Amino acid sequence: MRMIKKVPLLLAALTVVLCLIACGSAQGNDRQPETSMEPQMQDGEQSTETEAVEETESENEPAMESRAAFDLENGIVRLNSGYDMPIAGLGTYALSHDECVASVTALFENGGRLIDTASFYGTEKSVGGAVRNSNVPREEIFVTTKLYPNQFSDAEAAIDEALEILDIEYIDLMLLHHPGTGDVEAYKALEQAVRDGKIRSIGLSNWYVEELEEFLPQVSITPAVVQNEIHPYYQEQEVVPYIQDLGIVVEGWFPFGGRGHTAELFGDEVIAAIAKAHNVTPAQVILRWNLQRDIVVIPGSSNPDHIRENLDIFGFELTEEEMGQIAELDRGEKHEWY
Repeated sequence: MRMIKKVPLLLAALTVVLCLIACGSAQGNDRQPETSMEPQMQDGEQSTETEAVEETESENEPAMESRAAFDLENGIVRLNSGYDMPIAGLGTYALSHDECVASVTALFENGGRLIDTASFYGTEKSVGGAVRNSNVPREEIFVTTKLYPNQFSDAEAAIDEALEILDIEYIDLMLLHHPGTGDVEAYKALEQAVRDGKIRSIGLSNWYVEELEEFLPQVSITPAVVQNEIHPYYQEQEVVPYIQDLGIVVEGWFPFGGRGHTAELFGDEVIAAIAKAHNVTPAQVILRWNLQRDIVVIPGSSNPDHIRENLDIFGFELTEEEMGQIAELDRGEKHEWY
């Protein structure tokens, strides 16, 4: 009798066990899709993280940028800052006040709009006065000035001083004149001036490959322009493309070799022969050679006729053979110490 009474109890217990097993199996089936989705979610997360890392790395690396294209028809180049810069202009080094005012005026009268000055030159006041007294709209004029290394320690004050001396509302392009103690911090002051609307574009002067490789990773805004000594006897055939491949425009000072060397360059047989073939002057050949290398030119002069001549370089073109002939003149002969 006791066994009979226990049978229902055993059956009930067995039923409970079977139910539990069935529920466990169902729960196992429910978990399967969840388990199969986990790797997919991790893959998605890992992919996002990888993309973020790659993006961060690409920001920190000096990646290859597209070269700035020279618009020879309109005589301008679009800088990486978004502003257009004339590709032929006037340098004001060693000009007196009266010479500088007259030269800038002659530049404007002949359609030129690019002026290069610097605190070291002592021509900022003259340039500013000529700009203000001209009938040329300010937005058409492009003024470059520079901070000398003795100004790097208080670059913010030096920027404000340049703005005050020039008195032309804003500075189109400000460069560090050449490397020196505190140049990175001085450049960061230029970066802040860009953010404050005081300067539109910033850059460097007399920086070469080694200096740029050390300098660029330490700053936020890529220089718009690097201005170096460039002429047929010192062509920087490796430096120029290196800079241009970074999306930076190259500008050449001393295009005629500098004082004491101009006559030799103008009398060079190769350059003279090319000039004769195009019915232009040796100066125009040299300037055109620069433009066809995508190099901005700022020859200095106090002679109105020479200023006009130096701007008249868009009506002819050097052949590949002629460009090659001038390339062979390179001596690696630098005429200034920096």
